[in-house]
Amino acid sequence: MLIGEIVRVALGALRANKMRSFLTMLGIVIGVAAVIAMIALGRGAQQAVRDRISALGTTLLTIMPGQQFGRGVVVMDSRARLTMEDAEALAERATLLTAVQPEMTRQLQVQYVNKNTNTQIVGTTANYADVRKYRLDAGRMFTNSEDDGRKRVAVLGPTVVENLGLESAEALVGEDIRIRGIQFEVVGVLARKGTGSGFQDPDDLVLIPLQTARFRVLGSNWLRAINVLAKSEAEIPNAMAEIQKVLRREHRLRPGRDDDFQIRNQSDFLSTFEETTKVFGVLLLGIATVSLLVGGIGIMNIMLVSVTERTREIGVRKALGATRINILLQFLIEAIVLCLLGGLLGVVLGVGSATVLRESMNWNTDVSMMSVGLAFLFAAAVGIVFGVWPARRAARLDPISALRYE
Repeated sequence: MLIGEIVRVALGALRANKMRSFLTMLGIVIGVAAVIAMIALGRGAQQAVRDRISALGTTLLTIMPGQQFGRGVVVMDSRARLTMEDAEALAERATLLTAVQPEMTRQLQVQYVNKNTNTQIVGTTANYADVRKYRLDAGRMFTNSEDDGRKRVAVLGPTVVENLGLESAEALVGEDIRIRGIQFEVVGVLARKGTGSGFQDPDDLVLIPLQTARFRVLGSNWLRAINVLAKSEAEIPNAMAEIQKVLRREHRLRPGRDDDFQIRNQSDFLSTFEETTKVFGVLLLGIATVSLLVGGIGIMNIMLVSVTERTREIGVRKALGATRINILLQFLIEAIVLCLLGGLLGVVLGVGSATVLRESMNWNTDVSMMSVGLAFLFAAAVGIVFGVWPARRAARLDPISALRYE
């Protein structure tokens, strides 16, 4: 029997049971689609973080509070504090930094006329936009003199403008809003920076002068973080060592005691996130692979049923001269075709799902042609592996016993 005829017979058998064939390959469809969609989500998330970190700048260092240690153990599981004195010490003593930008934050209610939204209030210095690589869409940034004078002025992120029901950024400049019941004048609106999957919206914030936040709104001297800019990428290690020296002296840490603060650069954030997404990616890929294996078991099961149903047909074919190889290829091709068709539908479903998530939900997805190819090849491999046993069983049937089968 020629290969072409074997293929035609196999396809004819599948067409004769269209619904059963479709339900059989459904597991492969879902598995392939899940593999492609999960890989696309993981790649999209990683790319979003790279873009975010690149937008922040490669010389940005972030100093955050660490754990308080005593005799090598955490003291009451409490976090150490960064204060305004720490930021002032860095600004005065550090020689390898071009900018120091402290910030304190809290989630508070913002009200404009009869609308309100809950957003992140950031008390910071006038150089926030320069250090964090923000641009202004309308108005201006508040000044150092307004910060020193504890003026009630604010710069809004574009998401806040949208949440307050305004379509134009310019429409809010010069208007008054209320933060925690205190009236502020809007002097500027930031340009949109964009969101990253799994991260807080960087456009959902309100900037106010640090001294205003410190004494009029938050009533605290504790900083959430201190962002600094090193002179160059080459100077980052020396800048980190200088920051460590200044802060250890400021916190009166004796030699041998651990730092009660953390200094992180952008590569640290990127490597940490990539490790996290890699773990979740492996878990999700494992789940998707299980669904492929379940689909393969379903195909093996239905092929065994098909062999039983077509026992007399196998006997007739063998009586007419079909060899074991012919029968083996016939049933093996049926299993492979089921998996390949399921893989093709799975590719369409997976790519379509990734596209829908990106367009309708603004999720970052990045479909890799390698993942599409691997998922498709894996589907074919499933057809071969799980189709061999039923095909061998059909090929080894005794023709006389097969003809007598009822």
